[in-house]
Amino acid sequence: MMERLKRSAVLACCFICTFMGTNVLAENRIDTQLPGAPELSAYGDYKIGVTTVELINPGQIDILQLDNAVPLPDPLPVYDRPLTVEVWYPADAASAGNTTLTAYLRDGTTEVELQGQAERDASPAVNDGSFPLVIVSHGYPGNRFLLSHLAENIASKGYVVASIDHTDSTYRTQAAFGSTLVNRSLDQIFVLDEMERLSMDGTSFFGGLIDASNTALVGYSMGGYGAVITAGAGVTQLSIDYSFGAPHGQLGVHEAGSASHNELIDSRIKTAVAFAPWGMNFGFWDAAGLADIEIPMLFVAGSEDDVSGYENGIRAIWEGATSVERALLTFDNANHNAGAAMPAPVESYVFSDALGFNLSEHYTDPVWQSERMNNISQHFVTAWLNKYMKDDSEAGSYLELVPNSNDGVYAQTDGVFTDDHTYWKGFPDRTAKGLLFEWLQPSGQSSRCDYTDADVNDGWGWNGAAGLSCAPLQVQDNCDYIDADANDGWGWDPVAEESCEPR
Repeated sequence: MMERLKRSAVLACCFICTFMGTNVLAENRIDTQLPGAPELSAYGDYKIGVTTVELINPGQIDILQLDNAVPLPDPLPVYDRPLTVEVWYPADAASAGNTTLTAYLRDGTTEVELQGQAERDASPAVNDGSFPLVIVSHGYPGNRFLLSHLAENIASKGYVVASIDHTDSTYRTQAAFGSTLVNRSLDQIFVLDEMERLSMDGTSFFGGLIDASNTALVGYSMGGYGAVITAGAGVTQLSIDYSFGAPHGQLGVHEAGSASHNELIDSRIKTAVAFAPWGMNFGFWDAAGLADIEIPMLFVAGSEDDVSGYENGIRAIWEGATSVERALLTFDNANHNAGAAMPAPVESYVFSDALGFNLSEHYTDPVWQSERMNNISQHFVTAWLNKYMKDDSEAGSYLELVPNSNDGVYAQTDGVFTDDHTYWKGFPDRTAKGLLFEWLQPSGQSSRCDYTDADVNDGWGWNGAAGLSCAPLQVQDNCDYIDADANDGWGWDPVAEESCEPR
């Protein structure tokens, strides 16, 4: 009997490991590349290093000490806010080190090992100049390893990736929601400042490694919420007044049009990727707020997201960011975890009495395989970052797609694609299925644009918060006549938002 029990246990372990797409003995791989993975998901040319940085943001308002049931203290309570940051970076080709990451599961008590390709504290690559910076924000709750599959993947392609443990939002520090609402964007900008400071310090481990003037944000769920705010979208009065939100209106620091939110906008941030950003489905933004987004954005969603919402949530943010070009990648029938979370560690396949659900549900999707979604995300994020941060013209061709992947036609003769070929670039035949990739181009102007001096600037205005010029409100020869046949010859000027007379 004992021998049978032992054999059953081994078989169960093998089954779980096979189901998870990992090696036997629960290696918990975060670097899996499945057969049929799209082209740009493959790891890049750089070896990867990873290290942990402890930061302190002094004098921050202590949201946890505020309560709507008692008067607002004067002065406000402050504390020195600790932030642990995991940094993946291009490493010296001769480096060697431990490739194990140690992370906590969703329950906040179970510690597991993750296996990737990044080597702990490897010497940085110092001969190729500085690298663009990518800041990663996890969900609520989450931790800095939740998107580790993406972080080390893009680091191998010549980026420094700083993934934040947001205090009061991690599995081990989860606290009142108001702290997360207020601090997400503040943490992102603080970490950007600190990474720039470390790169400018010749004695630092990161000395000369980081080009902080060329930064991107990647956020998942509440991290996506923070990225939307940091990208320019100030929040509504409705969200400031929520009883479940930040006490005593402290979320007003991010109110659309406020001086404090305008000061948050940072010209060093060039683009953002938001996986399942939360908040629109609760009215955290309106049309004016979303129109203030200043940078190109890629949104990633599951069509059945029941946390952030799809039509009234993620898709609505994408549609509302009218001042910038933006794209939306949709995993058909996926839920809130679409494309973001690492594969569920084998140890997470256990029911938590304290939480009331199986821990693996925090990482998995009912329809899509995690590793498959991870590979697709790695592919699209690589193309997006290369396009907007490295001016890689070839990267853009991976984003010029027929919207519905199922409509793509794979047409090849003697190894050469024919004119009929419309299949998604980078996807092997029969693999681009169940996906949508949609673009929207700018159709309006940010409400922060000042046209006071437009008469002496050829019609151009100025956005002081973003440090960017605004296109003229009335632009000549900007008419699009693509649909003219169906509109009695009339075209459309997307900048001026006016019809153009027939040619």
